[in-house]
Amino acid sequence: MLSSCKRTMGALALCWCSIQPVYTLAASPNPEGNEPRAAMSMAQMQHAVDKASERSSRWSGPASGPAAVSGATIAIVSEDLRNGGILGVAKGIKEAADVIGWKTRVYDASGTSEGRRNAVAAALALRPDGVILVGVDAGEMKPQLLPFAAQKIPMVGWHVGSRAGVMPDSPVAVNVSTNPLDVARITAMAAVTQSAGHGGIVVFTDSNFQIAKAKTDAMLEVIRACEDCTLLAVQDLAISKSAGLMPAVTDRLLARHGKNWTYALAINDIYFDYAAAELTRAGRASRSLSMLSAGDGSAAAFLRIQAGTFQTGTVAEPLNLQGWQLVDELNRLLAHQQVTGYVSPVHLVTARNIEFDGGLLGQYDPDNGYRTIYRGIWKR
Repeated sequence: MLSSCKRTMGALALCWCSIQPVYTLAASPNPEGNEPRAAMSMAQMQHAVDKASERSSRWSGPASGPAAVSGATIAIVSEDLRNGGILGVAKGIKEAADVIGWKTRVYDASGTSEGRRNAVAAALALRPDGVILVGVDAGEMKPQLLPFAAQKIPMVGWHVGSRAGVMPDSPVAVNVSTNPLDVARITAMAAVTQSAGHGGIVVFTDSNFQIAKAKTDAMLEVIRACEDCTLLAVQDLAISKSAGLMPAVTDRLLARHGKNWTYALAINDIYFDYAAAELTRAGRASRSLSMLSAGDGSAAAFLRIQAGTFQTGTVAEPLNLQGWQLVDELNRLLAHQQVTGYVSPVHLVTARNIEFDGGLLGQYDPDNGYRTIYRGIWKR
């Protein structure tokens, strides 16, 4: 049965009134691991959203480091190249590897447990000089990654854990990412401010990944603190199965919540690839439901934002830049130096700023000269 699921700022009580599957989430910590942040005012949230929407014309990453370690062979283990974020990073790695002078081999796990095992085994058999993990959960895969560490093969990764930066007590040296909790909070704040604090919200996530669970916790922290927002459902759907599941799930949500469903938040744009088509078939007007994603800024998401077709925002990762950063971090390890642990600033793409920073090309590619800077570091 449906209920209004009203909450107060003090109690933060929550009525889970969604269709299955659902899981219960604890309050999320902030990036430093402390207690949940205090609720922000509407003005504070709007300021944070505006700050995240600014143009990205200034480089804030490393300016020095070791010259290129030439001739390396690198294994790239990707969770699923059907995912636009993972594919974008892989392309950035290839572009940077060509510049620095490395050979690369790509192994695609295709989003399955068996695929991950096979991809990691094939990468190990290659006996590479280094490994780049893209979208693979380093915690879940730790037993399979330890043989690389035993052979002193350095590893770096993209979206391989719930926190950005250096990864202590892990065979993977660094997790290249924007701060996932900040990404999630900005996404939820954008929904709250767009709705003037009255959104009817559904959240889509994938509990198979720690980073997805952390993002969801952070989004719910913001939503719960919105007195007149209504959390309608938390949908736990595997990203790898979203193409087959999202149409039916979208139909059920529409049947249950109707016009009360006004905002959809997700840990990745891919859910909206299938939800948008189903919403259109159901006759929902684009302006009646706003979709916002906490990653990764796919080409399809940029098209929807440009066209005004349901999606109004994505907190996009600078995928190509992060591919270059992964190569730079691995080069530092190959040169027996420490990684930088650089964390890219959060950037919210909307219709208002999509014409800048590569947006018209369907990607978030900051206009900050990062390619020239990395070439200078590598002396390439």
